[in-house]
Amino acid sequence: MSYQKPRSQNDYKDLIWSLAPLVLICLVIAGIASQCSFSTGGPTQGRIPNFDAKAALTDDARHLSFPIRLPALPDADPDKWTPNSGSHDTITGTGGGDTSTVGFITPQGTYMQLTQSNATVDALAKKYAPTKTGSGTQRYGDHMWNVYAEPGSESAWISDFGDVRVLIKGAGNAAAFGTLATAMGQAQPLPRS
Repeated sequence: MSYQKPRSQNDYKDLIWSLAPLVLICLVIAGIASQCSFSTGGPTQGRIPNFDAKAALTDDARHLSFPIRLPALPDADPDKWTPNSGSHDTITGTGGGDTSTVGFITPQGTYMQLTQSNATVDALAKKYAPTKTGSGTQRYGDHMWNVYAEPGSESAWISDFGDVRVLIKGAGNAAAFGTLATAMGQAQPLPRS
């Protein structure tokens, strides 16, 4: 007959000795699966996904009913803007339309979203900045940008280019917004064929 303590006499040491093998097994499995690592200097910047913004926007120019522009952003270090994502969407409801979105990582490591659409300014604001209120305007080149901001959240800028509406949104600083707004203002529509 083996000796077992009554449950009332178990303490934290018994709990720790019971959990130690389970923790060790979990660490071994995570190590084998390469799902964890240790870095004494803290987290490091991961690899930015590769996305061909030029090919995506050229394709969008062929298939969407409104002009698409490809901004000429710095593509050499240390000022490199790296495209990392793209998508399409449709805004439903009053003033809605199709959207073409490309995401960029700025030289400072922040994400900036560029959306071009045939939807109205109000529809874009309702979709991408629903809780923000207009807080002013910014002029870059020939274009006036409506600024939607709220303390503690990402800003959004929207401009009406006449044949298309452009939205810039993200965690970048004022210089990042200015760089993207200037590049869009200087960009010509891509060929449709």
